[in-house]
Amino acid sequence: MEMMQLEMFVAVVEERSVRGAAERVFRTQPAVSIAVRKLEEEVNAPLFDRSKRYEYRLTEVGEALYSYATRLVSLRNEAISTMADLSHLRTGRLRVGANESISMHLLPQLTQEFLKRDSGVRIELRCESSARLVAGLKDRRLDLALLSFQPEDAELESQFLTRDELVLITNPKHPFASRGSVHVRDLGQQTVIVMDVSSAWHQKMVDTFIQFKAPLNLSIENAPIETIKKMVAIGLGVGFVPLMCVRQEKLREELAVVGIEGFHQERSLYVVKRRAVQSHAVKAFVQVAVSFGNGLHENKGSILPTAEAKPSSSCQKNNKVVMVNQRA
Repeated sequence: MEMMQLEMFVAVVEERSVRGAAERVFRTQPAVSIAVRKLEEEVNAPLFDRSKRYEYRLTEVGEALYSYATRLVSLRNEAISTMADLSHLRTGRLRVGANESISMHLLPQLTQEFLKRDSGVRIELRCESSARLVAGLKDRRLDLALLSFQPEDAELESQFLTRDELVLITNPKHPFASRGSVHVRDLGQQTVIVMDVSSAWHQKMVDTFIQFKAPLNLSIENAPIETIKKMVAIGLGVGFVPLMCVRQEKLREELAVVGIEGFHQERSLYVVKRRAVQSHAVKAFVQVAVSFGNGLHENKGSILPTAEAKPSSSCQKNNKVVMVNQRA
């Protein structure tokens, strides 16, 4: 197997087309098709299920090869990046992952601050679940991840960024909005909308309701945070979301944040990387992230500025940021 063949194969899987893969690796479509065919001849098995044309669904053998190929290509790229750093070349690619809330409400500012210093680095952003982010770090598909916990893994190391808390939000016209704070028992008659029911935050919320013997009327579960905000805004119920996700809506008086007596849940946010030797870009991003987190504490913990941040000129002119959707 040749590295270029593996890179073409990975590109076909992730772009879900030979045409997209060819554009990504700067090769012709026939060259990509030939590379995939040679890999299939070498492993003596098809890599894609071709029963449905153009879907590019992997076979069992294809899934196994994709797992190894992504790690090999990533390791190659890491070696190239490290050699470039040793030659004092501050260019390359940085792959950063985060969950939904961090991607939308913290990562943009971190990216802006980083590109002010290292505008030559191309950043690839991935929004995935925490479990997939940790796996991406270990498989070398990600260079960094922003997480709300410290993974218990000897291969990874974490640095504290900032804290956030879970808050109750309501429509500004809701009776709770004018009260400032309510007790957990007051929520017993409310329709509640929540995000991931498998999260530690959700379990702590459930435990609090049980402690005060208050019914928890969950009307909608596992809703994306932005969906919860829109549903609450139109009066479908009240919701629980991270505070950093609603600061702008609170300032614009589109949503109200209501305190809850007997309930206070915080989480710490971390930047996580592998313990192995890292590129200049990784080290620089960690440094920027930690500095940014320290600045938040000095400004009394405000996750977001009072005015929404605008993209930096380096983002606008050089097109250095690429957003990659989660692969199903």
